Amino acid sequence: MKVLTKEVQFEEKIKNSRFLSELIPCESQNQARDIIKAQKTKYADSTHVVHAFIVGTNAEVMGMSDDGEPSGTAGRPVLDVVKGSGVTNLIVTVTRWFGGTLLGTGGLVKAYSGGAKSVIEKAISENAFEEYIEKKYFCFSVDYNIFKLIKLNLENYQIFNMTEDFGSEITLKGEIAASEFDSLEKKMLDLSNGKIKHI
Repeated sequence: MKVLTKEVQFEEKIKNSRFLSELIPCESQNQARDIIKAQKTKYADSTHVVHAFIVGTNAEVMGMSDDGEPSGTAGRPVLDVVKGSGVTNLIVTVTRWFGGTLLGTGGLVKAYSGGAKSVIEKAISENAFEEYIEKKYFCFSVDYNIFKLIKLNLENYQIFNMTEDFGSEITLKGEIAASEFDSLEKKMLDLSNGKIKHI
C-alpha cells in the first residue's frame, strides 16, 4: 500500500468547462472534512467541488460526494479510480467551473474519472507516492554529554520529521517506524544508563 507525500494538481478544459483535479495527503475522515471545507472556500466561484477519499492502514475508510452533479457521475467514478490505484491516506478533489455546455452523464463520468487518472499519473511521474509505513511518535530528553552518541545510534533507525530542541537538555521529537519503536526505546535506555527522560 502506498501513501501520498505531497499535493499534486492537474488541470484541463473539456467543452469550455474547467476541471482542476488535486491530490492532497489526508490521514483521517475528520481531516478529509476539513480539506473539503477548505477547498469549497478556496474555490467559492466554482460550480462543483467533487471529492473522494481513502484513509486507513488497509484503505478501510472511504467517502465521496457528487456535490450537485447527477448521482453517480462524479464522486463514484473518482473513488473507483483511487481504489484501483492501490493507495491510501489521500483525498482527490475535482473542482469544476461550468463552461456553458452540458456534458451528459457519460461525458461527466469520463471527465471526472479522467481527471482523477491524470492527477494520479502526474503524482507517479513526480514520485509523490511512497510505501506506507506505520509510524509511532517519540519524544525524549538527553544530556549534552551523550547527545552525539545518541544521534549516531539514531541513524540505524527509520526516523521521520525529527526535531531537536536545545534547552537545559536536548529534546528529540519525531516519528519512527512502529516496528522499531521498542528497539529504539531499549537502545536509548541502554546508552543513557536508564537516565533518558521518556519516549
